[in-house]
Amino acid sequence: MGFYAKHVLPRFIDFAMKNPETTRLRAEWLPRARGVVLEVGTGSGLNLPFYSPEVRRVYGVDPSIELQRMARARLAASPIEVEFFTQSAEKPLPLPEASVDTAVLTWTLCSIPNATEALRQIKGLLRPNGQLIFLEHGRAPDRRVCAWQDRLTPVWKHIAGGCHLNRKIDDLIKSAGFQIAELTTSYLPGPRPMTYTYQGLARVE
Repeated sequence: MGFYAKHVLPRFIDFAMKNPETTRLRAEWLPRARGVVLEVGTGSGLNLPFYSPEVRRVYGVDPSIELQRMARARLAASPIEVEFFTQSAEKPLPLPEASVDTAVLTWTLCSIPNATEALRQIKGLLRPNGQLIFLEHGRAPDRRVCAWQDRLTPVWKHIAGGCHLNRKIDDLIKSAGFQIAELTTSYLPGPRPMTYTYQGLARVE
C-alpha cells in the first residue's frame, strides 16, 4: 500500500463525508436501525453518533486500517458496543447466518470491487425480517450526466479509493435478492456526476 492510499486518502474520505448534506441524510435514515447492526464500509465512524438506543451492537466492516483507527477514536464518545472487522466486504464474515437485524451501507457500494457479492454476503447474515438501509451515490438518470460519469470513472476510481461514479445502486441491490421497500433519489449540491444519491430501505425477498 502506497503513501497516498495509506495516509492521504483516508483523511480525504473522512473530510469529504462530513459535509452538511451527508450529515443530514445520516440523521434522517440511521435512527431507523434496530438490534444487531452490520455496517459495511464503516470508514472513519461517522455513522456512530446517529444510531438510536434501539441498536444493541454494531459490527463494522472496512478494509482500511487507518480509517478504522479514526472510527475507534470516535467510538470513545459512543455508548454502543462495536466490533470491527478489517476485511473486504465480499469475503465471508465470522458471523452466524441470520444473526443481523439491520445492515447499513453509506457511500460504500461505489468502491467495493464486487458489490453484488458483498450484497449477497449481507443478505445471508440478515434475519428473515431484517432490513438494509442504504445511502449511496451512483448512476444518474440524465444522459449527459451519465456520459460524464462513464468518462470520469476510469480515472476517478484510481484517485478515490476505487469509487465508481456510474453504478446503478437500485439494480445492484435488487440483483442480490433484495426487495426495495423505500427509495428516494436526488442530486445533492455539488458536481452532478458525483452527487446523484439513492436513499432507501430494502428487505430480503
